[in-house]
Amino acid sequence: MKIGLCQLNPTIGDFVGNAAKVLEGYRQCVSEGADLVITPELITCGYPPRDLIYRSRFLPRTREVLEELAAETGEVPLLVGHVAHSDADTGPRHINAASLLRNGRIEQQFQKCLLPTYDVFDEARYFQPGEEVGCFDVAGHKVGVTICEDIWTEEYLPAKLYVKNPPKALAEAGAEMIVNLSASPFHAGKPAQREAMLKAVALSTGCPVVYCNAVGGNDQLIFDGHSLVVNASGETVSRFAGFREEVRTVELGAGEQEQTPWSDCEAGEIFEALSLGVRDYLGKCGFKSAVIGLSGGIDSALTAAVAAHALGPENVMGVTMPTEFSSKGSVGDSFALAENLGIVCHQVPIQQIFQAIKTEMRPIFGDRPEDVTEENMQSRIRGLILMSISNKLGHLLLTTGNKSELAVGYCTIYGDMCGGLAVISDLPKTRVYEVSRWLNREREIIPWNTIDKPPSAELRPDQKDEDSLPPYDILDAILERYVERHWSTDEIIADGYEAEIVRWVARAVDINEWKRQQAAPGIRVTTKAFGVGRRFPIAQRYADR
Repeated sequence: MKIGLCQLNPTIGDFVGNAAKVLEGYRQCVSEGADLVITPELITCGYPPRDLIYRSRFLPRTREVLEELAAETGEVPLLVGHVAHSDADTGPRHINAASLLRNGRIEQQFQKCLLPTYDVFDEARYFQPGEEVGCFDVAGHKVGVTICEDIWTEEYLPAKLYVKNPPKALAEAGAEMIVNLSASPFHAGKPAQREAMLKAVALSTGCPVVYCNAVGGNDQLIFDGHSLVVNASGETVSRFAGFREEVRTVELGAGEQEQTPWSDCEAGEIFEALSLGVRDYLGKCGFKSAVIGLSGGIDSALTAAVAAHALGPENVMGVTMPTEFSSKGSVGDSFALAENLGIVCHQVPIQQIFQAIKTEMRPIFGDRPEDVTEENMQSRIRGLILMSISNKLGHLLLTTGNKSELAVGYCTIYGDMCGGLAVISDLPKTRVYEVSRWLNREREIIPWNTIDKPPSAELRPDQKDEDSLPPYDILDAILERYVERHWSTDEIIADGYEAEIVRWVARAVDINEWKRQQAAPGIRVTTKAFGVGRRFPIAQRYADR
């Protein structure tokens, strides 16, 4: 039996464009001899549609598109993901569905049973859970249908969340094969974890598993593709590409077929995820180019490298804005980076602007000594210049702060936090270095001086980040335990970290929630990003320290 998988990149709400992708993929698979063609979850509207589904025309438009797709089908069935109306008397009025389209009509509808409501997922807010899974017949075989979470087993979930086991139920109902329509968001290490899980499902059910995942960036979430076909013995028959669209037909029972190899390392996987996130965020929001403030530091350098890879160097502008505190090396490193990347770089000195503002503020500030106020002034002047360039030239401003800084508030609101997308805001500082060194594996892209020199905001004489922060290897280890694993400070201290530092980090994370909630959306690449998957109150007095 031949299965066509359409690993597609939908744009949320673009019914016409998404349907066109599905139809093109369907026709290609039919031409390749497919007996069945499947798509990702909610492909007609894109995932996650969130509150768009409440719009009055959303469901009628979905039905129209479904009927238009059905009209284009022949004997080869198309299994397509979409939102549908719920007939339940209580609860949400929508379901996460998949419909089998064949011979010009909508033949069957299947409903997602397990609705994830944790981390970045909020499906119980929108959808009614299905009571039971279902099957259909094609080419003399009984095919069981699951949608994303339906196939995730307890071992790979954050907790024991469900009583139902859809794959087991399908196997007991006589399914000879299980297909899964998915929109599974990426984090570092997840593609390999997902493959291990699918192999375990195949072995436990005795059924081949055909898994079709979405690809693309939708706001903060990245969908990595890596669609899979696993045989009943738990062996990978075919693995699709990561971070790009791919449409291909796979023959079950024909042995190992085309397999895209894994990325050579996690750093490369992260770089591709960030690049896809930048490319799709700009493209789907209607931007063609980006502007970045270049400090000569590693964060802005990696951000620029991602942007150049994602958009093409001709669509990226760098701006360096030195003051009296900027080292010659930092300005030089910015221009060296720009040359290596092939992007344009402008220099806009801000010393005179900075001095003018200090002079104008003297009647109010009096003889108070300079402090963090003047440091933040420099950052906000730079933000003003970059936003002015964005407004005038139509470039989207990319912010350059990393996760370590954002976690503890080592960033300036309305200054370096200005922008439309926070590219590396889910990348801890130690990971920034890791990805940057990976990027330089064959030739110098980020100047080695940028990587090797001690990090500094350069907002006062001889400033170093470690004047204000713990060493980044210690800070990131504590943050990983406190933010991602939700450990208490006592647990972290018991794990060998200095009590005073742990409590300082925890307090800094807690009191800077107000700042993070005003930050630009960031691209999620870890298991717990600051954004849609982490919801903490600002005004609160709980102190786990």
